[in-house]
Amino acid sequence: MHLHVHSQYSFLDGASRCSELVARCAELGMGAMAITDHDNVSCAVEFARAAAEHGIKPIQGVELTMEGGAHLTLLAENPEGYANICNILTDAYMNSSDRRRPEARVHTLERHSKGLIALSGCRRGAIPAAILARQHDRAMQAAEALVKIFGKRNFYIELQHPMTPGAAALNSALIHLASSLGVGVVATNNVHYTHKSGFELHDVLTCIRTLTTLDDIHPERHINAENYLKSAAQMRELFALVPEAVVNTLAIAERCSPGLNLGRKLFPKYEPPAGESPASLLRRLTMQGAEARYGRITQAVRDRLEHELNVIITLGFEGYFLAVHDIAAWARGRGIRCAGRGSAADSAVVYCLGLTNVDPIARGLLFERFLSLERAQRPDIDIDFQSDRRDEVADYVYERYGQGHVASVCTFNTFLARSAVRDVGKALGIPEPEIDRLAKRLPHIPADGVRAAFSRYPELRDSGIQPHRFELLLDLVHQMAGLPRHIGTHLGGLVISGEPLTCVTPLQMSAKGVPITQFDKDSIEELGLIKLDLLSLRTLCAVERAQELIKAPEFSYDRIPHDDAATYSMLQSGETIGVFQLESPAQRALQPRLKADSFEDIVASVALIRPGPIKGNMVEPFVARRRGKEEVSYVDPRLEPILKKTYGVVLYQEQVIQIATAIAGFSPGESDRLRKVMTHCRSMVEMEAIGRDFVAKAMANGTDKETAETIFSYIVGYAGYGFCEAHAAAFADTAYRTAYLCRHFPAEFFAALLSAQPMGFYPPRTLIVEARRRGVRVLPLDVNASKHRYTVENGAIRVGLMQVKGISASDIQSIEDAQASGPFTSAADFAARTDVPVDVFENLALAGAFDSIEPNRRAVVWAVRRLASSSAAARKLSSEAEAAGQMRLSGLEDGASLKAHVAEASRSIRDFTPIQSFAAETEILGFCVHKHAMEFYRSSLARWGALTASEIAQAKPGQLVRAAGLVVRPHRPPTKSGRTVVFLSLEDETGLTDVTVFESEYQKYGAAIFGSAALLVEGTVCDRGGAASITAKRIRPFRGRRGHASPRQPSASTDREACR
Repeated sequence: MHLHVHSQYSFLDGASRCSELVARCAELGMGAMAITDHDNVSCAVEFARAAAEHGIKPIQGVELTMEGGAHLTLLAENPEGYANICNILTDAYMNSSDRRRPEARVHTLERHSKGLIALSGCRRGAIPAAILARQHDRAMQAAEALVKIFGKRNFYIELQHPMTPGAAALNSALIHLASSLGVGVVATNNVHYTHKSGFELHDVLTCIRTLTTLDDIHPERHINAENYLKSAAQMRELFALVPEAVVNTLAIAERCSPGLNLGRKLFPKYEPPAGESPASLLRRLTMQGAEARYGRITQAVRDRLEHELNVIITLGFEGYFLAVHDIAAWARGRGIRCAGRGSAADSAVVYCLGLTNVDPIARGLLFERFLSLERAQRPDIDIDFQSDRRDEVADYVYERYGQGHVASVCTFNTFLARSAVRDVGKALGIPEPEIDRLAKRLPHIPADGVRAAFSRYPELRDSGIQPHRFELLLDLVHQMAGLPRHIGTHLGGLVISGEPLTCVTPLQMSAKGVPITQFDKDSIEELGLIKLDLLSLRTLCAVERAQELIKAPEFSYDRIPHDDAATYSMLQSGETIGVFQLESPAQRALQPRLKADSFEDIVASVALIRPGPIKGNMVEPFVARRRGKEEVSYVDPRLEPILKKTYGVVLYQEQVIQIATAIAGFSPGESDRLRKVMTHCRSMVEMEAIGRDFVAKAMANGTDKETAETIFSYIVGYAGYGFCEAHAAAFADTAYRTAYLCRHFPAEFFAALLSAQPMGFYPPRTLIVEARRRGVRVLPLDVNASKHRYTVENGAIRVGLMQVKGISASDIQSIEDAQASGPFTSAADFAARTDVPVDVFENLALAGAFDSIEPNRRAVVWAVRRLASSSAAARKLSSEAEAAGQMRLSGLEDGASLKAHVAEASRSIRDFTPIQSFAAETEILGFCVHKHAMEFYRSSLARWGALTASEIAQAKPGQLVRAAGLVVRPHRPPTKSGRTVVFLSLEDETGLTDVTVFESEYQKYGAAIFGSAALLVEGTVCDRGGAASITAKRIRPFRGRRGHASPRQPSASTDREACR
């Protein structure tokens, strides 16, 4: 039995996936195997699952790094041993100076040695390392220390024979030591790959880990391909001189029982007030919330709440619901905006607890989509918090529920195409410019899709890169697909446990300094834990900021009415840039066709523009029926009340459940289980079996066979595409309210959006164009008027200091503190009263922040650079970088000198040209306040016949037009046909023009589309229900006319040089 095996979770060292190792173990006829990854047990759940499928015993283990760097192999003999491994690892991570290099402490081993079998380790173990250093006394001392901790019965000397020079001699010494000490020996193969052929990948992973190339020599690189999963016969032959070492692997495997106890209920414990139980408290809070939500509680409401409460309490989840309620209530009590979403909005209890704003009773939503006795899954309540205060909420959770009981869920950052190409290319010694050229041209695809990408993606095919020159790289990248590179932190997932988490998972510190589990979200649930999603949503930041900026005393975001005609009129025109969930090109194309005039239409909009409904061809039938262009009919009258609000189209997952309940007589819980099976079914045989069961039950429920078969074929076509209605309704609420803000308070809304960047579909440049299109003026950056974030002045948006490249929060605070003492009168006054780095001062000048007090930008930049150079020379600073970048304004000579330099430069130096100012401002801010890039070329574009976005909006359908603009978000969403269709927008000074590029044109012009910052497009106008777009026929890069800067990436570098 193999007792020292590394899976993919030995990051950049294990070259085989757990599933491959287990399958090979079963194939070799071995009844057990241990996984012993480096300093983690992240494979444990996956290993247990795979082992059960293949009928082998999983032995949980770990290869520890001890204080001083020595390795030690631990195997869990039972659940207590597994829990002790978790405790040992937690202590190692939490008490090491480097969070990435844990070191287990001896006294921790002493406290947590029960249920563990220790093996002395590989060549890097304390005992083998001492022998190799010819320090036999030290080796004996190390062995005696481990015997003292674990006992002779639970400690073995580990023998490995990788067929390397000195391996036999080392084993001979280890056998002698074991005999002298009276402990057993055990044979392992330190497995790092399943088959011998995996050596090459492992060698490359080692080079990536050690930052070396295949041409380098490094002690951690293996010199042969012997560390694979060998058969029992191979191991017996390898250790023929010491057969008991192989026999002992069987004895150890026999002693070990599975260390994981899956299926436990480690739910949060919530301490109720004296005299109440968690169940009674949940019931009381729910009924109080119901009175607030509904006023008089009707019998229907009471029955629904009682049903839900009974399910929640029966499944033991009342502590979880109370904890979520407590967290949301704490946040709201401190003015932190939050909003629930997901299938939790199907629950009336969740609604009454104030966690969502969707009334499931009024909408006819099914609780069983969220939770049911039949499915007995963990509840999943997702709550969005405004992103700038989400960490406050997390801190409260840690404090409220106790260290050791709360942790963030981990993620595993896996190799995708670009990262794999860069890492493997460096290991192979390929010149960096070549690697960079290939990686930059790759789309965001899995690593195993790189080779096919050369034929699929024209931007790569036509790049001039020859794939045959990278054969080895492409093979290795393909093998690395999906392998984890390192551990990360889930964006919002937390676990809260009533018992210490270290019973089931080690904890380690994340880069942000918070404890994280060693298991991802899928494994966490199998361990018996519940994940709580406290998500970060920048839209809520924008909402809160808009609320602050809106000065109307009667306005409240939370009281926005759902029936505002002006808001629906705006939606019907497709003017939704900046609106939550409705701003993508696909949504902007849908809105004029859908003509939403009710909240229900917005819910449908959110659900329709998803990969599933688009691939399932649900959008066009829905729109046609919504507009009365296609008849709505039902094959069975029982379907009408279920599908009426979606015009006979199965759009929502809840509708599949309702249909199965009404037609086949399933219980709601059984129906939801059917929906899940249908959604994930991959076998036609399995689907036919499900269909026969559905038809049989439908016939027993009074439905004729033909109708039952028709209905089943109807729902099976949509079960995998349907969207959760509760989730759509929760998002639709935010979508509608942000649309209201956009329509009635555009200045405040766009200022808030710009303050919350990065977020949404569009860059700040596009949002500014849209604000202007709506008649909102945008005021430039100004050291006297600009604050940290964007502000509103007399209906105009003022650019915030936050937009300046390179500026820090402390720099902004320094400026705002000085502003409080009065306006700056000159650049010299600014320098005297603030203390920002010289390069930030320069960026402010280049962006025009001093224009109101120093109109010559070049003079200011020249003066501060001259002064910085002289100050640096006087202080003998070592480098230009330190002089110009690291130096702060306080390190310059006195302000009078700067004032004199600016005055001198203003008399003798001509200011930047408009195109130079534009280039500098665009580099520093990401946009130019005064002018759009395309305005510089408008006259030449007009001669070419190019129309502006506003002119194209008025063009007739079918008209051949030309357009030019900056490229915004080219993307290739999935299509029903499977053919590639590219959607992009062209931005000019008047707005956006959406462009559709079909497969044939994409194959011709893909390189230009994905490799250019600006494009010239020729095509025909397409009417999208009142909004025009272009179907492209010809595309080419737009680089501007001679003598002008290209709109690609304007650079101020030449201007910087000119100022020196």
